[in-house]
Amino acid sequence: MPRVAGREYRDMQPMQAAEDMKVRGYASTFEKYVLARIEGVDYYEQIDPHAFDKADMADVIMQYDHEGRVYARQSNGTLFLNVDERGLAVEADLSKTATQRGLYEDIKAGLITKMSFAFTIAEGGDDYDPKTHTRTIYAIRKVFDVSAVSIPANPGTDISARSFLDGVIEAERAERLRAEERAQQRAKLLLKLKLMER
Repeated sequence: MPRVAGREYRDMQPMQAAEDMKVRGYASTFEKYVLARIEGVDYYEQIDPHAFDKADMADVIMQYDHEGRVYARQSNGTLFLNVDERGLAVEADLSKTATQRGLYEDIKAGLITKMSFAFTIAEGGDDYDPKTHTRTIYAIRKVFDVSAVSIPANPGTDISARSFLDGVIEAERAERLRAEERAQQRAKLLLKLKLMER
């Protein structure tokens, strides 16, 4: 699935098909999740419950794998978004066209089971805690689309996730090296002092 530079993509919760040709699910939740596992370390991400408070969610569309055909959109009343206590809830009416109904049938049959969303973060809208290896997103600037996805992308290989983590990992490596060097210097100094005492 093609990715647009500057946007972040996250795969989230399962979708459910209802009998009224609607699908429901969550494009995002507020639960902490593993963003990536790199060099044996789990890096987490969590979206703050207020991250959507000022987000531009005007005329969000629903796509399949973040590309091509639009299956539902807010402006024509076939896509409904609501931020509740769990996350960004999605409901899409897929009854209007044959193509929409085909996607509905695929979801109902369990062939497509996950949702994803594309977004950008407001400037200064995230923070990273190196002790817990957790990135918290506090302010989403824009939600572009919610998508039914065939194969959820591994967030660890997602370009935006990797670009964020590469800087974090490099900083953590540098700090570990500095700490190791300081420990070695202390050990050498202690050894030198012990030798001088003799």
